[in-house]
Amino acid sequence: MTYRDQYRESVADPEGFWQRQAEAISWYEPPKRILSQDSSGFYRWFVGGKLNTSYLALDYHIEQGRGDATALIYDSPVTGTKEQYSYSELRDAVARFAGALRKLGVEKGDRVVIYLPMIPQAPIAMLACARLGAVHSVVFGGFSPHELAVRIDDAKPKVVVTASCGIEITRIIPYKPMVDEAIEMARHKPDYTVVYQRPQADALLEEGRDRDWDEIVAAADPAGPVPVEATDPLYILYTSGTTGKPKGVVRDNGGHAVAMRYSMEAIYNSAPGDVFWTASDVGWVVGHSYIVYGPLIRGCTTVLYEGKPVKTPDAGAFWRVISEYKVKTFFTSPTAVRAVKKEDPEARLKEFCDISSLQAVFVAGERLDPPTYEWLNDMLPVPVIDHWWQTETGWAIVGNPLGLGLQQTKVGSAGVPSPGYRVRALNEDGEPCAPGQSGNIVIELPLPPGTLPTLWQDDERFRQSYLAAFPGYYLTGDGGYVDEDGYVFIMGRVDDVINVAGHRLSTGEMEEIIGAHPAVAECAVVGLDDELKGQMPVGFVVLKDGVDVPEAQLEQELIARVRKEIGAIASLRQVAVVQKLPKTRSGKILRRTIRTLAAEEDVPVPSTIDDPTSLDELRAAMQKRQMGRYQQAV
Repeated sequence: MTYRDQYRESVADPEGFWQRQAEAISWYEPPKRILSQDSSGFYRWFVGGKLNTSYLALDYHIEQGRGDATALIYDSPVTGTKEQYSYSELRDAVARFAGALRKLGVEKGDRVVIYLPMIPQAPIAMLACARLGAVHSVVFGGFSPHELAVRIDDAKPKVVVTASCGIEITRIIPYKPMVDEAIEMARHKPDYTVVYQRPQADALLEEGRDRDWDEIVAAADPAGPVPVEATDPLYILYTSGTTGKPKGVVRDNGGHAVAMRYSMEAIYNSAPGDVFWTASDVGWVVGHSYIVYGPLIRGCTTVLYEGKPVKTPDAGAFWRVISEYKVKTFFTSPTAVRAVKKEDPEARLKEFCDISSLQAVFVAGERLDPPTYEWLNDMLPVPVIDHWWQTETGWAIVGNPLGLGLQQTKVGSAGVPSPGYRVRALNEDGEPCAPGQSGNIVIELPLPPGTLPTLWQDDERFRQSYLAAFPGYYLTGDGGYVDEDGYVFIMGRVDDVINVAGHRLSTGEMEEIIGAHPAVAECAVVGLDDELKGQMPVGFVVLKDGVDVPEAQLEQELIARVRKEIGAIASLRQVAVVQKLPKTRSGKILRRTIRTLAAEEDVPVPSTIDDPTSLDELRAAMQKRQMGRYQQAV
């Protein structure tokens, strides 16, 4: 069935379409209802169905006679380590760790926070939680103790799982002290911390609370998969919100499993036994969906890579991995591609590798800008396919479904809506935009399976954040347009969330941190276009009257504060002091005007501005600090 046929059926008869897709996975009990609404009025998929995600990802394939097939390849250039797990070996490791968690009191519905680097113990811990029916919440290892503490307080885990360290190229980053600090800061105290000791660093264990991974696994009995309801949560994944408080996106078991199985086939054209590599991190939704769950539910071999696109050891790392493991489908981000392009613009290192196994490259995480697409497309003899989705949706909203025969792309467009997604562009009054006219990108309800049913313990915030602005639609928070052929063009966020190297970060949260400095009267943080990372945050501050502090000193103090509170991924590098910020007469800071000023030479003066001279001062500050379009090539 072609893309057009599947898409038409998915929007004309969503229940019939998704019932067919649900029949492709193994249920303990089939769903009683395909689509329904709960007591809050939120849509739910496959009510009454019972299944276990860990079983689908592991035991099912063993029962099909594929226990010896390779499930997981671990490749770590930062440690010089390579390991492979068959489906049987991975199932045994998962079952044993699930048994260890059970001995610590973890049961169905309990939460477990996972703060691990890209090592096999990360997917093992995730799948072990799924095996017990426990709810995992993976926190990216680059987040600060403060950010980890916020997530601990929201999820209220019974156990935190971590490692003694992570490795950033050649730098050893101790994890355990950060976890200890986070638990000290958090109001909620987990019963136990499980620590995997890596040879690169040894963590001190606190008697009573801390447990050694290897010791508890050795003493545990394997645990079998626990049947759960399709609507029971599988995981919580926190994403930046405009208030600074992260939003706990909930993923259910049933809809997620169906969507993962379907998308691996329809979007990525992957079959059992294919080698699928997603160069991301399990701390992000891409890692959840397409390092761990999607490939394993489909029966593929998944690659877990602990390294960078460059410097581990060089810009040929991607091609080496593709060649060595015969990768068929490669999934990466524009930021990673730009890093490779910067260090090896002629792609000479690719010539040392046989990448003939590669059949497609998929790109997501941020907008694929035309120069990056053209470089990758010119350099590779396979389709380069953009697609767009969010932490909230868990799989592609828009793409070019390779498995459904659609390879036609338009430069600058993320593609066409995936089956099940009815994508629209609406103006501020909620009226449909004409083809090519920019507006708010929304999705008509109900959302398809695999997308978020709500936010963790916060139905009202879910309603206000996503459903209230345009009744009957889910608000993506992105702006863009749909052309006359149905191709969707995403132009960027319409709120204060920026995308730094694929990481969604709240400029509002950075402003709160900067504004708390005793010297700062008010501030604005905006995301400016960056050749390598897509966007980079920069700050502008107004000092309190009477304060006299060197600008360079203040800048370093503010950068350090943001780094401490959010983590190095915040990537704040520049803060300029100005006498005043451009505001409306009602006192609202004109952040969009600040962004425009950094990107364009001729900026119309807003009719609502209080003091037009503030723009001249801001322009002068940008020129002095070489921000935005004033940045000089090095």
